[in-house]
Amino acid sequence: MNSVKVFRWIPDDLLVRLNILLHKEQRYDTEGDWLWAGSTLEVRISREVGDDDPRYGLLMFVHELVEALLCQSMGVTAAQVDAFDMLHQRDGEPGEIPSAPYHQQHMAAQAAERALANELRVDWEKYLGK
Repeated sequence: MNSVKVFRWIPDDLLVRLNILLHKEQRYDTEGDWLWAGSTLEVRISREVGDDDPRYGLLMFVHELVEALLCQSMGVTAAQVDAFDMLHQRDGEPGEIPSAPYHQQHMAAQAAERALANELRVDWEKYLGK
């Protein structure tokens, strides 16, 4: 299928809200999350992400932003992402699982995140906690 034919426009009145909160205040055990309320995209990042290095929060924000916008534009809903994530909380990074409904979008977001990490001179393995 030609991806241009299924592309859905991003809302003209898009508002992106970044919410940095304590990890325990996340909707579930995740450091980065996103959800839509109409044409408002809320990106939630755990405050603890930036404790080791303030660049980490920026990287995670970019990942969540790109993933959310790609999902929106390709018709993958936040409900689909949430449902998959809830079922795979103990499986590492759910978006990396090929059967994830947002696998392609997650991997593209990770590529953008990694490119930014390179520009910011962030050690990728350290950032991932490996």
